[in-house]
Amino acid sequence: MGASILHITNGDSTTDYLKKLNFSGDFITWREMLCEGKTTIDVGSESFWKNRFDFFKTSYKITKKKFIDYTLKEYRNLCNKKNTKEIVLWFEHDLFCQINMIAVISWLKRYRKGYHISLVCSGKVKGSKKLKALGELTENQLKNHYKNRVELSQDDIEYADYIWQLYCSDSPLRLETVNSFNTSNTFQYLVSAIEAHMLRFPSIENGLNTIENTIIKTANSRNFSNQRELVDQLLKDEKNYGFGDSQYENKINNLKKLFTSFNPIKLNKKGKAVLENQINFYGELRNDLSYLGGAKKYSFLRHNETDKLLQITS
Repeated sequence: MGASILHITNGDSTTDYLKKLNFSGDFITWREMLCEGKTTIDVGSESFWKNRFDFFKTSYKITKKKFIDYTLKEYRNLCNKKNTKEIVLWFEHDLFCQINMIAVISWLKRYRKGYHISLVCSGKVKGSKKLKALGELTENQLKNHYKNRVELSQDDIEYADYIWQLYCSDSPLRLETVNSFNTSNTFQYLVSAIEAHMLRFPSIENGLNTIENTIIKTANSRNFSNQRELVDQLLKDEKNYGFGDSQYENKINNLKKLFTSFNPIKLNKKGKAVLENQINFYGELRNDLSYLGGAKKYSFLRHNETDKLLQITS
């Protein structure tokens, strides 16, 4: 017999926290970042994992052994956990977590049909203006979140799966439209997460997306001695994406042609011109290997004034 409850968490820190507080049940840690790189709707399939490994190998120099040991072995453990009374999902409000969450729900819809599934999602906390991560909750707050977890209806599961399918489609335009009409009370942070996702497509003004513009704006805002200080500031300021060090370091590396130095941090003449929308950097950034979900990042441009995406047809 399996444990009565299976907890699927957003990361090792949450798993460790729950174990420290003696939560009963089995634990699976979802070690992915599906908000980056190409994704396909068939979560868990051989082709799905091949796509994911190709992305990690190319963008983050992850070895096959590390990918297997860190991600695939834990996924296989999930596949083996079939006899549970309830599956509890632990995710947070940001883009990183919300995309992982709908992917996991899509997998559960396919492989755990009829199971009792509930959701604990951190963000708003009474008495705090700041949205909080699971690890920032006190013991009492975490236990209260768990006590008030939301049971997912079949409609909730179908909806999350639908959004996942749209996220994995080759065009974000349908997702943009559907998201504006989302009235789901269950997934209260999904709308803002998808809005943040849309801001990751390059702007028509200078060819950089919101995150990239934030990087060069922050870099130019004060005197940073090195890249570590810049990354720390970005992590401190960032509210919607849930990115970690390696993701910001990767993005800074893609913008290195806009810097004269990283010790100290200093934009070059071109970087300052791009920041002021005097130069469009789209042509130098564009490539056909950059994906956001199922869509090619550089096949769409965001018009800042209308806040709408435009498809490049050429």
